[in-house]
Amino acid sequence: MTEPNAAGRPVMRFDPQGRILMTGPGATPEGAFPFLAAMDPATGQSERLWTSAPGDYEFVIGFLDEAGRRVVTQRETRLDPPNLQVRDLASGQTTALTDFPDPAPQLAEATRQLVTYERPDGVKLSGTLYLPAGYDKDRDGPLPMLMWAYPAEFTDAAVAGQTVDVQNRFVRPSGSSHLFLLTQGYAIFDNPSMPIIGKDGAEPNDTYVEQLTADAQAAVDAVVGMGVARRDRIAIGGHSYGAFMTANLLAHTDLFRTGIARSGAYNRTLTPFGFQAEQRTYWEATDIYTRMSPFTYANQVNEPILLIHGEADDNSGTYPVQTERFYAALKGLGATARYVTLPLEAHGYRARESVGHTLWEMTRWLDLNLKAAPAAE
Repeated sequence: MTEPNAAGRPVMRFDPQGRILMTGPGATPEGAFPFLAAMDPATGQSERLWTSAPGDYEFVIGFLDEAGRRVVTQRETRLDPPNLQVRDLASGQTTALTDFPDPAPQLAEATRQLVTYERPDGVKLSGTLYLPAGYDKDRDGPLPMLMWAYPAEFTDAAVAGQTVDVQNRFVRPSGSSHLFLLTQGYAIFDNPSMPIIGKDGAEPNDTYVEQLTADAQAAVDAVVGMGVARRDRIAIGGHSYGAFMTANLLAHTDLFRTGIARSGAYNRTLTPFGFQAEQRTYWEATDIYTRMSPFTYANQVNEPILLIHGEADDNSGTYPVQTERFYAALKGLGATARYVTLPLEAHGYRARESVGHTLWEMTRWLDLNLKAAPAAE
C-alpha cells in the first residue's frame, strides 16, 4: 500500500507519527477549499494540516518529503490560470514552478455567477450563468441563450439539491466546448441541475420525463426572471446522456426554440441491459425503456435539432446507429433536423478538424434557429 504503484504513487502515505495523510476537495455550500489532513488510524481522530485560502483553489498533487510538510500544489483563482508551486506547510512559503499564461484572454472579461432556484416540488437546483464580455443587462436586454446540461440520478432530494459555489475556479473553454459561443454573443446557462430522484421506494427513472420537464421549466423560469433571456430565444443542448436529455425535452415540451444533441442515444431498446444508473434490463422494465426513448416520440419533435456523432463512437451506449436511426425517423416524419458525422472520431472529439467543424456547426445552427428566427407570437 505504501509502495509506488503503476501510476508512480502509493495508495497510502503516512507521516512520521504514523498518521495517514489525506487530501480532499473541501466542497462546502460556501465554496470548494481543498485540504490536507492527517488521521490517526488507532483513534480515528484527524487534524487539518492545511486548507486552501479563501479565493484560491489549490490542491496537493505530490509530496517532497517523508513528513508531508513540503508539497507540490496546483493553484488557480477566478482570474489566475492553474500553475504548480512548492508549498512549505510549516512556514507557508511558496516557490513557483510554472508560469502558464491565460490560454484564452479573449474570454477573461466574460462574467460568471452561480444561480440557485427551486423546482415546484421544493428540490433545490443551481446552474452557472455565463454572460459575454461587455454585456450590460439594462443596456442590452435579454440575450439568445444556450442551456447545456446532463441529468443525474439520486435517491435523496437533499443530496440532489446540494450546491457548491466554485467561483474560485479558473474557467476557460477548450476543445469543442459550448462556452466558445460566448464569443458569438450568446448567454450560456451551464450545467443547470437536472436531477432525477427516486423516492418512496420508486426508481428514479419511473418518473424520468416528468422530473426532467420540471427541472427544465425551473431553469427557464430562473433565467427569464433574471432578465437575461427570453422564453422564445432559448436552446437546449448536451453531449451523450445530455443529448438524450435534449431529444426528450424537444419531444415532450415546448420550452426551447431548438436543440443540439451530440453523441447521444435515443432508443433504449438498443441498450437493453441497463444505462446510466438504470440497473433493470429491458425485459424487467419494458415500459420504462419505451417511455424514456425519444425515438418513441419522434413524431412530437417540432423544433429544429442538430445531431452530431463521431463515426467511430465505441461507447457501448452510444453507437452511431443511435443517431442514424433517430435522424431517419425525424426526416421521415418531416421534422427539421441536421445530422453531422465526424470521421474517425470516438465518443469525444479530438482532431483539430473535428473540433473546429463542431464549433462551426453549433454556431451556425444557433444563428439560424435562435438569432435569425422570427419572434414567437
